[in-house]
Amino acid sequence: MAKSKTSRGSATIAEPAGRLPKAERRRQLLDTALQIVRDEGADRLTLGHLAERAGVSKPIAYDHFGTRSGLLIELYKSIDAEHADALRAALASGHRSLKDTAQLLASAYVHCSANTSGEWQAIGAALAGSQEKDAVYQQLLDNYVQLFATALKPHTTLPRAELMRRCVGMIGAGEALSAAMIRGQCREADAAAAFAALILGGLQRPA
Repeated sequence: MAKSKTSRGSATIAEPAGRLPKAERRRQLLDTALQIVRDEGADRLTLGHLAERAGVSKPIAYDHFGTRSGLLIELYKSIDAEHADALRAALASGHRSLKDTAQLLASAYVHCSANTSGEWQAIGAALAGSQEKDAVYQQLLDNYVQLFATALKPHTTLPRAELMRRCVGMIGAGEALSAAMIRGQCREADAAAAFAALILGGLQRPA
């Protein structure tokens, strides 16, 4: 297994020998891109630097992502897919009470942000102002709203439309609490507990 040279004292990225299938190459490039963000920051993530760190030619990186914005968006979506898969796996582990469901949703959601150590926010910031990024971001948030609504529906008699609106608010709260945690304003456990309380409160009917 060959290894590519890296600059600025960065960790060496392993490069499998031989030609990789396109899907495997794309996965390798995304993994390398995430490592660049962790090691050097999102500003250093360019297609040229990615090619250097991954040990491939620039045309290969451009063929997969087209532009730097395209790379950032695909990396953003890749991190989100891992988060969503982890949340679905946790929810699939059996029946539970409303309180347990709220705690599971809150803990899993906040932990996903903690687990990426700010990379998610850094990539989002690098895409700020991008119309394409805004559309992708909204789609990802909508997916979480659907996921929360599906998990909470067995525990409420709220009409579907009202539940969806409340889940929009819940996801907004989860994003804000996760951002506060990343900034060091609260611990992960505190953010998750506050989020769980908001989820429970969000299902109450008006008096």
